[in-house]
Amino acid sequence: MRLSPLIICIILAAAVCGCSTTARIPDGEQLYTGLEGVKINDDTTHFPADLREVLTAAVDVPPTEKTLFVLPLGLWVYNNWPDSAKGWKQKVYERWAKDPVLVSNVRPELRAKMLDRILENNGYFRGKASYQLVTGDNPKKAAIEYSIASGEPYPIDSLILLDDNTPLHHMIDSLARRDMYLAQVPGVRFSKDSLNVARTRITNRLRNRGYYYFSPEFIEYLADTIMEPGKVVLKLDIANNLPEFVLDKYTTGDITVYVQRYRGGGHEEIFDLKKVRLVQMMPSRLRHSIFDDNVVLRKGRTFSVRAMNSTQSYLSRLGIFQAVNIDAVRDTTAASPTLNVNISTIFDAPWEASLEVNATSKSNSYIGPGLTFGVTNHNIFGGGEQLNINLTGSYEWQTGTGSNRSKFNSYELGVKSTLAFPRMLAPKFIRRTRRQLNWTRITLGADLLNRPHYFKMAQFNTGINYDWQSTRYLSNTYAPFKLTYTKLMNTTADFDSMMIANPAVALSFESQFIPQMSYGLTYDRRYGRDNNLNLQLQLTEAGNLFWSIYELAGDKGEKNLFGTPFSQFVKGQAQAVWGRRLPGNTWLVSRVAVGAAHAYGNSQHVPYSEQFYCGGANSVRAFTVRSIGPGSYHDPKVQNDYFDQTGTFKAEFNIEYRFPIMDPLNGAVFLDAGNVWLLKDDPLRPGGLLQASTFFRDLATGTGVGLRFDIGMLVLRGDLGIGIHAPYDTGRKGYYNMTSFKKSLAFHLAIGYPF
Repeated sequence: MRLSPLIICIILAAAVCGCSTTARIPDGEQLYTGLEGVKINDDTTHFPADLREVLTAAVDVPPTEKTLFVLPLGLWVYNNWPDSAKGWKQKVYERWAKDPVLVSNVRPELRAKMLDRILENNGYFRGKASYQLVTGDNPKKAAIEYSIASGEPYPIDSLILLDDNTPLHHMIDSLARRDMYLAQVPGVRFSKDSLNVARTRITNRLRNRGYYYFSPEFIEYLADTIMEPGKVVLKLDIANNLPEFVLDKYTTGDITVYVQRYRGGGHEEIFDLKKVRLVQMMPSRLRHSIFDDNVVLRKGRTFSVRAMNSTQSYLSRLGIFQAVNIDAVRDTTAASPTLNVNISTIFDAPWEASLEVNATSKSNSYIGPGLTFGVTNHNIFGGGEQLNINLTGSYEWQTGTGSNRSKFNSYELGVKSTLAFPRMLAPKFIRRTRRQLNWTRITLGADLLNRPHYFKMAQFNTGINYDWQSTRYLSNTYAPFKLTYTKLMNTTADFDSMMIANPAVALSFESQFIPQMSYGLTYDRRYGRDNNLNLQLQLTEAGNLFWSIYELAGDKGEKNLFGTPFSQFVKGQAQAVWGRRLPGNTWLVSRVAVGAAHAYGNSQHVPYSEQFYCGGANSVRAFTVRSIGPGSYHDPKVQNDYFDQTGTFKAEFNIEYRFPIMDPLNGAVFLDAGNVWLLKDDPLRPGGLLQASTFFRDLATGTGVGLRFDIGMLVLRGDLGIGIHAPYDTGRKGYYNMTSFKKSLAFHLAIGYPF
């Protein structure tokens, strides 16, 4: 919000002079200042907390809006600014004045009756609500306090079911006995809302068992409080005069699928498939097997609304139809109640082209403009297979200001093609759910990375991976094969001198093949509204299959692939993120991440691209990327040494408190700790080896504050990190060993939340 000097003067004048916010309140009226509370004077010791929230929400009317932080600027302008003014004074009034919310507008007597109805609907038939006005020094202002005498709640004493003389009655009785609310009878508190929900649950189950035309309102409850004083005797009944077809149980008849072309027209061809009759407008490309895979309805089986909805969902998510509609129609010529199913679809446009100009933000703290041109065919083989080709180019610079900032920019050019199948081309025994599509992706790509003044590197990769969801909360990614070739093309004298000084790092930059196999597991679940948990596990191995083949062939030395050595290592990573909602719509989010990599056999060192680093926008934010580690190692002669700040073991710990400021602006306060270490000792990097005795002393720690501009589809984040402890010797003693406050600052601009 931008304030003109005039508005600032108005605010200051109001604050100094204490101008009235009730000057124009009519006689006999009072300014409503808010809900004082809902006081429940019940005779029971355990009034339901959820019902207490419902009662409070029903009467919690907000007072006049505060338009500037905590200052009632709108009320002040309304009461003290002439509404008949002209010119700029009129514009100020129209822009800032807020009509007051009066007690008479709230209508507390009507809301007290509303509380009575809520109590009655929840079994408190003797409950009674009242209210009183709470005034302070100014009699023109009043809050409202509601008082409730609830009395004892009425429990349901018994449930009288239907006469079990028809299949429908028998099924309703059976479902009622198993319902999560009705099954608690006798003794459960009477609740009209719970009874309505139970009725809807019973109806949904009936509709999944063939009773397609049945509706919740066809089930009635008759309640009696006289037979058993202080209790409710409940009787289940069916509405009178229902049409016969409503009470019939239906089976599925003929299933017909109509497929229209994207631009309409064409000639009609009919195909009798295993499950459906297909009416397809030709010419059009369509694999007929998709209907065997995605149409859940079966001719001759009991009709199910769930199966109908699943069929529509499965066909829609293929991405090849712009519209999918399903209708169930009574077959009046059939001997028994039957529903014919008509599925109408229209092809979507097969090709899509996109051009994006954007700002990219990476986990290594590099940000910059990017250009992506992509073309996608959503139905290349007629079964929802997607071919995607992307050409990318970006220019990046490292965000973060601080004593360890790497002072060079880079550019990257790349091409990536992906052929994705909306199913798993894998053994059928792999457990997977149909809630989401399962994908098989084949990729081929190339990248050119240029780090000015240091090196130019080319990378080529190809692979295949499977993505599937085994349960509602558990998703999997398995890459049985991925082959990456890295080629260091050009280097500078500065880079060469660094590599001479660090032979271990130089080996990790060698041109090499990296044949990999990996498996990833993600568990993502919300626990109610207030808690969520995300667990990620990634396991990668490289070179073992090739090494085994060479060993069996008798090759005992260094093994090459096309004349170039291939890497052999294992790598594992794990991360846990826990979020907890706190009062005031704030969140406390914590994260723990660990990783380890070990080279052996055909490799002495883990490839540079597979090693871990610490610091940056998504790590320890008081330090820029790769500016700390491994361990306590630090070369004071090289202040911006980008290349040797990596390791083969990583541990990070983060905790962040997130709070709203003014929509869509949010704030955060955070504390980060972490570092990387070596699992093999390197004499040229003393202090880099992972050791239990120095682990906690080697953790770089920092705190800081941040702002997040969150508009839903995009989150722009700025974090200012403040260093507390550097893991290396800075010349200062004590845990706080930063050389100066100014040099301990690091600012990061990023897109998205850090975790």
